[in-house]
Amino acid sequence: MNPHSEPRKHGTDINSTEKAPPASPTDPASASVNSTDSDSRSNSTNNDASANNAERKEHANLTENTAPTAPASHSDSAKISEPTSQPFTAAHAAAAPPAETQVTLRGPAELADALPYLMGFYPDDSIVMVALHGERGRFGGRVRLGLPADTAQWPDVADQLADCLISAGPDDAAPPSAIIVYLCQEPAAGETGQDVKDRLRPLAQRLRTACGALDVPVLEALCLSNGRFWSYCCPDFRCCPADGTPMVMPGTSVMAAAAAYAGLQVRGSLKEMEARLRPRTGRRGAEQEKALDTAAGALVPRMLGDDGALAVRRATLDLAGAMIHRFRQDTPSGSNRARDACDDALITDAEAADLILGLQDRCTRDRAAEWMDGPAAAPALRLWRALARRCAGGYAEHAVAPLTLAAWVSWSTDDGPSARIALSYALSMDPEYTFAQLLHCAINEGLDPEPLRRCLREQRREAMREETAPAPVAGPAPVAEPGAGAQPAHVGNETPRTPKRPDPARPGAAARPRGPRGATGPGGRTTDRRARRRAGRDDDRSRR
Repeated sequence: MNPHSEPRKHGTDINSTEKAPPASPTDPASASVNSTDSDSRSNSTNNDASANNAERKEHANLTENTAPTAPASHSDSAKISEPTSQPFTAAHAAAAPPAETQVTLRGPAELADALPYLMGFYPDDSIVMVALHGERGRFGGRVRLGLPADTAQWPDVADQLADCLISAGPDDAAPPSAIIVYLCQEPAAGETGQDVKDRLRPLAQRLRTACGALDVPVLEALCLSNGRFWSYCCPDFRCCPADGTPMVMPGTSVMAAAAAYAGLQVRGSLKEMEARLRPRTGRRGAEQEKALDTAAGALVPRMLGDDGALAVRRATLDLAGAMIHRFRQDTPSGSNRARDACDDALITDAEAADLILGLQDRCTRDRAAEWMDGPAAAPALRLWRALARRCAGGYAEHAVAPLTLAAWVSWSTDDGPSARIALSYALSMDPEYTFAQLLHCAINEGLDPEPLRRCLREQRREAMREETAPAPVAGPAPVAEPGAGAQPAHVGNETPRTPKRPDPARPGAAARPRGPRGATGPGGRTTDRRARRRAGRDDDRSRR
């Protein structure tokens, strides 16, 4: 099981959930949604206890607040303006701080409708648990895990998820006051939504028992299937009939209005998002696999040598840059499936094979991560997804590199849900892939990608300076002229020697006086002061 995680402010393990910070004691109504969805791989013991207080409240008013000025960088941020109950004047506008916006969810229907907006996508075949904090039920951390097909795993999975959501936060953080459970699965052939609800009832009961064993009640447990929802906690058939309650029309709920105001979007279902990353099959997959075999025979021997590896690295980056420019020049429209088909048509099998194999080099992959923001981000993301779809047949594990690059670009452009799904797919194929592990940990810790972007920008500028800098030309060593006192250059930390004082220059043969030796005359004079002093002392011996 591979984790999905939302950004958070508190540190947790890579395989654990996170908890949102508790509400301020002075303002329990403030509720900035900061939730996490992650798959737990931790081991926990079986805890058999009753959840007698699970139905302490039949339904609750769940409050979610976000400041209108806060950036909508997470998939679960929702902002909407509402009128105040008191008259508002210009003086109030000048003196009062910006008011936080409140969105209240009432009852199972609005809880069921809010799930895709909290996740950023509709979680098919998933268990989702959301923590509530404070008296008014502020949304906190959350966990998501695919529904196990083996019913024998349900008790262990329930214990793991409950422990992951309740106990995995910081030591000084208060535990959740309650939990909401969602079980999402579409009917199989010959099934109805009510059949799904009945089949998953033991799992819902086991989740309630596991949470009750940790002294946290399950406030509501919902089953979502075939456009309807059922409550496992409400026994009143007047509000929760046996055949289920239809979901509200899309775009008509409170959460839909808040998401529209915040500029957020639901990116479809989990299956649709994963389908954009799965490799080709059938005839097209076989053709791509042949192209990969051909490229491997030509590139792998060159990549094993130093000179050849540098040449392959340079060629891969040049080809990736050309593909990003090509994708940028042709932006498709329509559904996700239509856009992906257009992207697949923009790159040939041979080009895709060269890029896939070239990105297996760590240095090449790190240089390719520099296309992460600005005008190059969107076409780069499309390219990495297209390359992940081209890793067909026996080259499925080669998709880890483009998948991680796609997750990096998604996270860098504030698309957390897409980043987590791509990382989940990458870690399912190679759990030890370091880049994916570090990126997943960074998303779990709620780190800001901007410092990493700055490092990559500086790295790219240095690489460009090295490529454009002229090569140094080796010339002859400088020769000191006689009497100039020149010193040879020293290299590194070598301590230069103290030069000796140069001797006075002696006149050459052509400059010597032509008179008898020792004669005085214009030709025998010298401008050297020391020579004059020495000559004066030699001539006048009475001064000794």
